[in-house]
Amino acid sequence: MSFVRCLRGIASGQEYPADVPMNLDPVDGRPVEMILDLQRLARERPHATWYRPQRRDMWRFGALLALDIDDAADAAHIVSLGEGATPLLDYSDDAAVRGSRVRLQLKDEGRAHAGYGANPTGSFKDRGMAMVVAQARRLGLSRLSVPTQGNAGDSLLRYGLAGGLSLAVAMPASTPLPILGSVAAAALQYPERVKLELAGPTIREAGAFLKQQYLPQGYFSVATFQEPGWRIEGKKTLGLELAEPAAGETRWSLPDAVIYPTGGGTGVLGMWKAWDELQQLGLIDARRPRMYCVQSEVTRLLVDAFVHGAADTTPTAGADTLATGLNVPGGVGHARVLQIVRASGGSAIAVSEDDIAAETRRLWQTRHDWIGTEGAACFAALPRLLADGLLRAGERVVVVNTGSMEKYLPAVRHLL
Repeated sequence: MSFVRCLRGIASGQEYPADVPMNLDPVDGRPVEMILDLQRLARERPHATWYRPQRRDMWRFGALLALDIDDAADAAHIVSLGEGATPLLDYSDDAAVRGSRVRLQLKDEGRAHAGYGANPTGSFKDRGMAMVVAQARRLGLSRLSVPTQGNAGDSLLRYGLAGGLSLAVAMPASTPLPILGSVAAAALQYPERVKLELAGPTIREAGAFLKQQYLPQGYFSVATFQEPGWRIEGKKTLGLELAEPAAGETRWSLPDAVIYPTGGGTGVLGMWKAWDELQQLGLIDARRPRMYCVQSEVTRLLVDAFVHGAADTTPTAGADTLATGLNVPGGVGHARVLQIVRASGGSAIAVSEDDIAAETRRLWQTRHDWIGTEGAACFAALPRLLADGLLRAGERVVVVNTGSMEKYLPAVRHLL
């Protein structure tokens, strides 16, 4: 049984029924999130009996999610392809932190590791889209649309087709070819169910195209934050995994800092929500990791807003970046991202395109890991974070690699 109590505007606080499809909060045009009845959960599933660590997917958190895999009625809506339950890899010996005595870990969302779950499209977007498709099926929605820089469209395609839905995906022509090719192939194979539109140069124009051409046809928008908290709820599992007990242990705990490549920022909201819920359930205390949001110098909206003390970002025209997922020229959730970064004692940091390229090359040549360009951007931020004293000896620091480098070939092939 789902323990979702209602939907609530993240800024307005206005509450809405959980079973009514909606997009942004009509009060202020900001996102909404799903609110769980945690008191009832604690009463009916005491001592974290909702937790299923033996499962190797994100549904291991059972009734702490918006659909409970252990409930037959909820499980009927879920399309699970093995998403989540990804490893934390020890990177303490990496050159980026050598000599600092920082305990660096990599949360690898990009490729499969033996004994763990694996995101089927090689991207953390699978967490959000698994929840999106499950919730759409729960509410009887049959047509979904998404504008994307690439990975979200590829992910929605995989889950939507598996869930029997029809899909409209709009992306810039500059989308990495492996991703664009994946969606194009599906559009050719399933022309009645998959529509691919090239619109750009950024996700903003792709979204405007879908709003004009597809929403009037009955497609429901699942663009970033446009769905009612579903993608936040899926990305929440990333935060839960960072907190869950290690093998053989029982204590839930958090790292000291999380370094996260940030475009729209759904993952930041998701992780923070996860930790707030765990605190309410008495599994962790009020301490939180410092959140360091990394962007490219050419798409530094959050960085500029943070530096100038602004409450929200100012939309820009967007720009070309090797880290395609960071090319987000504006976001309705950025105000909340900034609140979280400040509350955590963290920061927003921009790195150069040259440094992103150099770290992509170094990580492949020295470790042969398929770390995506967004993950490489986080490694590029490490020297500055250390030099400024923002990371300290003995601390456990997690870098999130949000996707596989393989999805960015051939754009990065010259770096390898």
